[in-house]
Amino acid sequence: MAIMTSSSPQTYQPVLDRIAAEIEKTTGRGRPADYIPALAACDPRRFGMAVAEPDGRVYGVGDWRQPFSAQSITKVFTLALDLAREGDALWEHVGREPSGNPFNSLVQLEYENGIPRNPFINAGALVVTDRLQTQTEDASGTLLDFLRRESGNDGLAINEAVAASESAHGDRNAALGHFMAAYGNIDNPVPVLLDQYFRQCSVEASCADLALATGFLARHGIRADGTRLLSRRQAKQINAIMLTCGTYDAAGDFAYRVGLPGKSGVGGGIIAVVPGHCTICVWSPGLDERGNSVSGVAALDRFTTLTGLSVF
Repeated sequence: MAIMTSSSPQTYQPVLDRIAAEIEKTTGRGRPADYIPALAACDPRRFGMAVAEPDGRVYGVGDWRQPFSAQSITKVFTLALDLAREGDALWEHVGREPSGNPFNSLVQLEYENGIPRNPFINAGALVVTDRLQTQTEDASGTLLDFLRRESGNDGLAINEAVAASESAHGDRNAALGHFMAAYGNIDNPVPVLLDQYFRQCSVEASCADLALATGFLARHGIRADGTRLLSRRQAKQINAIMLTCGTYDAAGDFAYRVGLPGKSGVGGGIIAVVPGHCTICVWSPGLDERGNSVSGVAALDRFTTLTGLSVF
């Protein structure tokens, strides 16, 4: 297929159809996240993919309208919402460097005095949620309202069963929260923070919803209604951190294969941004050993190869 030179239904839809046909033929699609019982029963052969243009047009294939657990994908939106409120003061509490360790690791926090390496590992996301909670008094509610508005889907909701499952198996996140609190890097009571964080991760949305909700990063900080959420500089910053830190300790391989800012979640979803062109969300719940969707990464690899759309 020739490289795309413009974005239109005549170009995106055939690409999506071709990718879905190729993914359907593959084997070895990974395993669902079994450490969260509510996610363990997902069929790893499910697959959906959506592309949203900056003007709100969206195209999809497969299970692109099927809601799934967004999990760590939501870290992008809480980061944007907090950065919009407090600006560079956020970076006094969380770094911007790849971690090189698993997403739920405790190791670096002790060496680095309770300051997480980046906003997308669990420790960093807890700090961002904590700061958004201080700013809004309802971090998860603020997030949900934002996702509803940007996606145009008022039916988006938190899956209470998944939130309860996360809470019941959240000892490591609790350890991260208490450890950072001991260093003075958490403002709210840790149980309050954990409740907000687990609810945040338990939002359910489809590929279409999340591709549309991510559109502000393709529009350089402009929301769907035309108002500005982030400055161009801030949107650039978030895209850069997504590229270097968005897929756990596999960010280098993701940049090598896909070449786009991206953020994955253990629910099997991945969002990706082509600044100025489009946003993408792919979902398939079978994960590799680093927590990224096997078919999702493969589909995004094919998307950038077939279209020529990449930041490189």
